[in-house]
This record gives sequence, C-alpha cells and structure tokens, in this order.
Amino acid sequence: MSANTTDTESPVAYHPGSAEYDEHRAGFQLREQHQPAHVVAARAAGDVVAAVRHAAKSCMPIAVQATGHGLANPLAGEGVLVSTRRMDSVDVDPGAGTAWVGAGARWRDVIEAAARYDLAPLSGSMPGVGALSYTLGGGIGLMARRYGFAADHVTRLELVTVDGSLLTVSEHEEPDLFWALRGGGGSFGIVTALEMALMPVARLVGGGLMFDLGETPEVVSTWLRWTATMPSEMTSAMTTLEVSKRHMAHVQIAYLGSAAEADELVAPLRALKPAYDGLQEIPYRRSDTVFSEPDQPHAYVADNVLLRAIDEERLCDAIALSAPGRSVRSIISVRHLGGALSTPPRVPNAVSHREAMYLLCVVSPTTKSNAASARALQDELLASWSGTAVGSSPNFTLGRPDQRAAAELFDAERRDRLLRLARKYDPAGLLHPSFVIA
Repeated sequence: MSANTTDTESPVAYHPGSAEYDEHRAGFQLREQHQPAHVVAARAAGDVVAAVRHAAKSCMPIAVQATGHGLANPLAGEGVLVSTRRMDSVDVDPGAGTAWVGAGARWRDVIEAAARYDLAPLSGSMPGVGALSYTLGGGIGLMARRYGFAADHVTRLELVTVDGSLLTVSEHEEPDLFWALRGGGGSFGIVTALEMALMPVARLVGGGLMFDLGETPEVVSTWLRWTATMPSEMTSAMTTLEVSKRHMAHVQIAYLGSAAEADELVAPLRALKPAYDGLQEIPYRRSDTVFSEPDQPHAYVADNVLLRAIDEERLCDAIALSAPGRSVRSIISVRHLGGALSTPPRVPNAVSHREAMYLLCVVSPTTKSNAASARALQDELLASWSGTAVGSSPNFTLGRPDQRAAAELFDAERRDRLLRLARKYDPAGLLHPSFVIA
C-alpha cells in the first residue's frame, strides 16, 4: 500500500500523526476511537481487496468503518482500519425498484436518491447511520411492521473475504454467505456494496406526541394497550427522556396510510392531551422528524432486550429509575415489533428472535468519568427482564466493550451455523466486527 499518496495502483494509507489518519478513524461514537497502525481510505472495492491482502499477509487485525455509530470492538495500536466513507455512491433502478448502495453511504443518501422515483428504503430512525452496517445487523426501521427487517430485502452483496477474494453473494451465488450476511454482521469479510429492494412509499404520516410524565403518567399503559390493536401499517415507539429538567414521554409514529386514518387510530393517545403534537403527513425524505434524534457525534453506550410481552409495572419501575436527577442520564426507548417482522423472508437469513413483540433499549450519554456508571445503570435497568427476554438485537448494542454474547443475539441453531462460517472465512480471527459471533 502507498503511504499518504494517491498512487493509482494502491489504496491510500495514512499513519498516526497525520491529519488524514485522525479524520478517517473518527466516527459518530466519541467515547473511543480505533487506533490502528494505519488507516486505508478506500475509494473502490479494489482498494479494500489490496488492504485486506496486505493485512492478512502480515497477520494484522482488520476493521472497517463508515460512520462509526456502532463502534464496540476498536483496534488498539495495531492492524488496518479500512475507511469506506468515500464509497458512498447510490444507484437506483426505478424499474426494478432496487438500489445498489456503496459501503460508505448513509441512509440520507439512499433516501434522497430513492425519493426521486417515489420510492423509499427500509431505513432507520436516524438518517445519518451507515446503511450497510445497519442492514447487516438486521435493521428495524420506520416501516418495519409493514415490510419487516431491512436484511430481509437484500438481494445481492459484494464481499471481500479475508483471503482477498472479491465475491458476488446472492441467493444463487455463495448461498451460505447470503444467509449469514443478512443479519449476521461483519464476521465473514468486508461488504463493499449491496443491492436492496425499495418500497413504493413517497409519503407517510409521521411525527411525535410529547407527554409530561409527571402530569400524564398513564401514557405508558395507554400506549402499551394501544399497540396491541394496531395494524401492521403502524410502526411506533415510546421514548422517555429529560427535556428542560422535565421527564417526558415521546411517542413516535410512522403510519403508511392516509392522514384521516392516522387521526382515527391515534385518537386514544391524543385524548391524553399531549404537551406537543407533531404528527403530520410528510414526504419520506423528512422521515428524520419522526424520532428527531441528535445527529451530532457524541459519547454513549446502549443495550437492549427483546421481549414477547412487556410487564407494565416493571416498565414503569425502569422509567422511574431513569428519571432526571441521577448522576447518569438514561433514555429508555420501547419499540413495537411484530407484524411483518415476525414473518421469515422467502430466502431464510440469520435474523433471530422474530417472536419478539417489543424491543426495550437503554441509551446513556457518557463522559470519560462516568462510562462505567452508565453501564452499571443500564445493567440495573435491564436486569429485571433477563428471565423473560428472548434475546437482544445487534443493532441496539452500542459502544459496550462487554457487549452481549452471541448467545443472546442469535438462537442456538443460527449461532452455531454463523460460528462455523466465521471460522471458515476468517480462520485466524483477523476481523474486528462491531459484534463478535464467537
């Protein structure tokens, strides 16, 4: 590899001490960063092939990063970090209803490209997240109850394996990898691009209802009962957080139907007289307003459990423990699952725990001094669910070096198959994926 050069035959490699090195290892997660021996700024799949071959020849650890939202397994003073942020192309085929998405593309890139044809991807709540890493972890998005996991709608991938091979992976080409990559993460190589199906969606009814928990504590039980009656066109979540020293519940709604239908369905929630009502019909390119999550890099840890049902009293206890005034702030988010998420795709994949009806996630912004306290609080908030949880989601286990074991991310049959494939394609264990199968 060339060092700090734009040699046309080699990828650009940057070393510690250069501004480019720091630029490409920086990510959305500020709690920690990769510290590799050098960073490769890939521009195309060939650059990734060259970087992987060089690293494997020297038995060096290999990691890949686009946006750095889910960093949990950083390189520490050694190895090669492949930065794919420059590989951000998105090519939409409106006739086929698909998009070919580069490894560095963010959801906002895919949303904008698809919107030109009144199409939409199965993107998540934050458009700044990398589209590929999200999808490889399963992907529970704004239209999840209607269309299922993002991974269910991947039709083709381009993969660089640890031996430096560039493979096309599909239902008929490398079918074992096609199964594993859709939900099983990055333990099998570096995905440089993938093809995904787009949905015929140009608009939705989306936004949030905000409630003061001190004044309207019944919103928790009302929302839980309400979810049990909703059609699959309604995907929703409830997030409790501190706003101006008030403990608030933010009910987030994405409905695929008319505004009149949405008004009728949401009436039981509006009857509680929310402090703020931002629900309206919007183009899908404004879907970021549904959750209105902060899109500026910061330090945080997150953990989650997947549940068949939620005990209301237990949830209220957890919400009370996260109320303003504690030394560590915590945001509790409950996402309603079910619907199409419960149905396996035509071509099976590695996504597990489809029986779950709710995802309970705890996110804690951190500082250098309170990261351990934040993890301890998350453990406390989630401990009471350990006996009833069916597992956890890879997409919502963020920034924890003691992240959940693969035994909780996958059922036993899928875990064993994934482990066999990881050993086959990365026998020396050189890859540093966001979540580890072993």
